[in-house]
Amino acid sequence: MGSELKFITGQTPLDEDEKEGLLIPSITTRGELDEFEQQNIEEAIQWTLMRNFKQKEILTEGFIKEVHKKMYGNLWGWAGEFRKTNKNIGVDKWQITIELKYLLDDIIYWIPNNVYSPDEISIRFKHRLVSIHCFPNGNGLHSRLMADIIIEKIFHQPVFNWGAGPLNKTLDARAIYLKVLKEADRGNFRMLVKFARS
Repeated sequence: MGSELKFITGQTPLDEDEKEGLLIPSITTRGELDEFEQQNIEEAIQWTLMRNFKQKEILTEGFIKEVHKKMYGNLWGWAGEFRKTNKNIGVDKWQITIELKYLLDDIIYWIPNNVYSPDEISIRFKHRLVSIHCFPNGNGLHSRLMADIIIEKIFHQPVFNWGAGPLNKTLDARAIYLKVLKEADRGNFRMLVKFARS
């Protein structure tokens, strides 16, 4: 595959072992990889639209892994499996399961107690999930799809627009997204919720 796979700001580079998990050896450029990923993600979105998931199913480690596998399973051998290496972001690889359990426990409490609005609950979940960085790659798109599933299937509200376009194609939207993520890192979720609905 070589050095042609380049990642733009905010994307996590793959380790050499993770590159080995690429199931389609004919992919040699980032553009080809993006195209295959987009096709898989669209299939995963269709899968979520056709199913009537319940809250107790959605808010589990198994479901989080299943969504990632649906999004990337035709492309990466490690899809749906927690990462086995540490990254420049995210919790230590040994802490993924426990941090995810804390997050799931939190959202299970937030929902019936109306701790935040439905939008903010979904966005806070997305933010914490991506900060845990469960998987070798694809965490940003995966966490956004999880927020969409939560807002639609649990709260019965429309999915988010996420800046009205694919973030990895529109650099201006991506720059705004990264900026509002940093605000959320500081505890201000208002801008991230607004961006998600824009």
